[in-house]
Amino acid sequence: MKPHFAMMAGYNAWCNERVYDVAAQLSDADYRADRGAFFRSVHGTLNHLLVTDRIWLKRFSGTGEAPNRLDAILFEDLAGLRAARAREDERIVGYIDSLSDADLAGRIRYKTITNPAEIEQPLAPALVHFFNHQTHHRGQIHCLLTGFGLEAPSVDLILFQRQTGMGLA
Repeated sequence: MKPHFAMMAGYNAWCNERVYDVAAQLSDADYRADRGAFFRSVHGTLNHLLVTDRIWLKRFSGTGEAPNRLDAILFEDLAGLRAARAREDERIVGYIDSLSDADLAGRIRYKTITNPAEIEQPLAPALVHFFNHQTHHRGQIHCLLTGFGLEAPSVDLILFQRQTGMGLA
C-alpha cells in the first residue's frame, strides 16, 4: 500500500508544478477572474488546495498550520502561493515516506471544519480522499485554464507513471 501512496504524493507534486507553469501565463485579471468555479477563480481554487492540504496534513501528522476556513486566501500573489505549494508538496512526500505499514493500518481522529464533528477513521482511506480531492480541484483548474485559451498540461496519472517509472513495476 505504501508504494501506491508514494506514487500519489509524487504525482501530486508533478501535477502541481505543471498546473502552476500554465497558471503563470495568465494575466493577473484572468488569474483572479470569477469563472463560476466552486472557489470562483484559478486564484481561489489554487489557494483552496493549499488550505485543504495543510488541514489534512495537520490531521495526519499533528504538525503544521491548519486554516479554519476552506475558502481562506493564504497568499494574494501567485509567486508566494507557488513557493508555498512546492514546500507543501515536499512535506506531503516526506510524510508519506515516514509512514510504516502499521501507520497505514492505523486510525486518525480529527474535528471537521464545515459542520464541526469529531471523526475517527482508518488512515489509508483518508489518504485516498486526500489525493482524490487534489485531483478533483486540479481538474477544475485545468478547465479554467483551457477556458482562457491556454494549453493546459496533461495531468494524466499514466503519463506521470511513464515519465517517472513509478507504478509500472
